Amino acid sequence: MSFRVEIPEPLRLRHRQTAESRNWLAQLPDFISQALQQWQLTVDLPASGSPSYGYTGVVIPVLAEDGSAAALKLAFPHDEAHLEPVALSLWDGHGAVRLLAHDKTLSALLLERLDDSRSLARLPVDDAVPVWGALVKSLSVGPDNRSQWQQIPQLAATAERYCDELPQRWSETAEPFPRWLLEAALEVCQTWGAVGRRSSSDVLVHTDLHYENVLGRPGTQEYWAIDPQVTLGHAEFALAPCLWNRLQDLPERNAEAGLRRRASQLSQAAGFDELLAMQWTVVREVENALHYFEETANSADAQRSLWVASTMAGKTLPWLPRAHALKPIS
Repeated sequence: MSFRVEIPEPLRLRHRQTAESRNWLAQLPDFISQALQQWQLTVDLPASGSPSYGYTGVVIPVLAEDGSAAALKLAFPHDEAHLEPVALSLWDGHGAVRLLAHDKTLSALLLERLDDSRSLARLPVDDAVPVWGALVKSLSVGPDNRSQWQQIPQLAATAERYCDELPQRWSETAEPFPRWLLEAALEVCQTWGAVGRRSSSDVLVHTDLHYENVLGRPGTQEYWAIDPQVTLGHAEFALAPCLWNRLQDLPERNAEAGLRRRASQLSQAAGFDELLAMQWTVVREVENALHYFEETANSADAQRSLWVASTMAGKTLPWLPRAHALKPIS
């Protein structure tokens, strides 16, 4: 059951900043070995193959004791990682990858294995839209009497917090974009931070449901979600990642109209209130832009977020690069 993993450089760079994260990296190979032994797993990699890596963890294809294919995921313990097994248990395999086992101490998940060669990123956007829309509908489940719901953060609370935080962050980063765009985001937050707190329409939302986080289920034509980051609120909050990804697929001429058309098509496929979905996209991309400016002033990532936010707000900022010159998200 022993398996030694070479920590890739991107993962090392991501987790070298604090003693806690460096300690996790040092223990990661032992955590993997413990999980393999605990669940009686066999690593299912070709001789020259290597596990998949993200910025916060590693995913290893494995075989369970009965020979069934599975995936072992270990992530640095943080808020989103703690919520992933909670969300997966609430979905219980309806639209999202099925959780087979979970060890909180190791921050390890045993998951049903999906086909990573069949993501929505490999489909033309027009073909991906109806698949994405149907998946969102499956994932949009409302709270019931299960205790896990108490752990899911509320979008209304986030919006209320943004009302105070976004103006302060905008000032502290030297007002890096026009006030009208900040106010467009704040108007949404002020409305739903107060009114939407106890909405009967609130559902579990996968907030990072971009094209690469939707994979095919082996032996079927189904597509399921992976890597959930979740909140409880408007389903429309899910739209934004499909707008800030695949900008290179927009038409060269009038990409702004192309993005708005894409937002409309995705909203229709998912049964969204189109205006609300676009408004939440403005909020999310304004917050993303401020985050990027806080990390690196005038960064290319911030320009991408501002282009999407201002385009969704109806007035693309004229000093930004054209869509196809923006940095693709990494």
